Amino acid sequence: MTDNPHHQATPGGKPRARSFGIGFDGIAGPFNAITDVSGVAVGYATLISGDGALVVGKGPVRTGVTAILPRPRADLATPVFAGIFSQNGNGELTGSHIVEETGAFNFPITITNTHSCGVSRDGTLRWMNQVLPAALDSGWGLPVAAETYDGFLNDINGHHLTSEHVAEALDGAAGGPIEEGSVGGGTGMITFGFKAGSGTASRIVGWQGHSYTVGAFVQSNFGKRRNFTLRGLRAGSELAEPAIREGTPRAEKGSIIAVVATDAPFLPHQMKRLARRVPLGVAMTGGFGYHSSGDIFIAFSTANPAAALAPSGRIANADFIPDTDIDAFFDAVIQAVEESILNALIANDDMTGRDGNFVPALPKAWLKERFGLKEKLG
Repeated sequence: MTDNPHHQATPGGKPRARSFGIGFDGIAGPFNAITDVSGVAVGYATLISGDGALVVGKGPVRTGVTAILPRPRADLATPVFAGIFSQNGNGELTGSHIVEETGAFNFPITITNTHSCGVSRDGTLRWMNQVLPAALDSGWGLPVAAETYDGFLNDINGHHLTSEHVAEALDGAAGGPIEEGSVGGGTGMITFGFKAGSGTASRIVGWQGHSYTVGAFVQSNFGKRRNFTLRGLRAGSELAEPAIREGTPRAEKGSIIAVVATDAPFLPHQMKRLARRVPLGVAMTGGFGYHSSGDIFIAFSTANPAAALAPSGRIANADFIPDTDIDAFFDAVIQAVEESILNALIANDDMTGRDGNFVPALPKAWLKERFGLKEKLG
């Protein structure tokens, strides 16, 4: 357990997993967030309004959008080496084809609800044309935009997200400690039958006298209650209550999007290898990639910016850590993803949405009893 206040609570005062004495593997960065990777920033626009019966186009609204900037704003046109992996493809991540083809992407990443993914993609292009118009003067843009489904709580067919909300998230993106739980694209999301959403964590990896950071960010919206596992404890059987209350029948439409960032120098094939380890962190919490779950993951490195620009007519040189030394970074991805999911669950409260549909928070009293007792017995 750490005394770092950023490890204990979000900027808004929501508890994080470590505040309950839950122990984790690895060494977390100063903020225990994806923003521990220098230059990476996160912003949100959160839309919460209305109660009662669903009226399509009016609400209730429980949604939003998350923006992740892989480089500082002035450098967003500079690509980052990247790789993607789809464990179960029942979802969407735009820009995936060019990442597969070239091993890189540029511009911000956005994450929102399933039916607003196109809005967030197009809103990113509009924003880029305003803040860095030269990036689109003589070329095209293929932003990365991803989604998970929030229709149990949100008027998803009302299309409440606008380009202005996307710009709000992008303009507000910042480094340092970031909020978690029911914020941004994670506002209406559910995990293991508990309220979840946005979560993050990081790990420090030492290699040959250098210190590198691996950060993860998840939009968590997956899993069946019976499978929930918390640091090896098969907790689902203990947590039949509190239960979801269905004003309207709930279809299984869960997903998880994970973004992994690092400042370690890796080539595109190595970034894909990091992305392929995300499902192991998901599995640590009880996520098994069921049919309706869109489990799609992207990893990028902020290193080698000159090589990522691939200048014409000259040999491009890139540094990279050998594949034979990559295992510690696999560990970091798995550890950060697991903790990110748990932070998304724990930094949360009960939520009631459309038609009175109710999703409980993971009970804090149970966490205190389970992990406070464990800590005392030490």
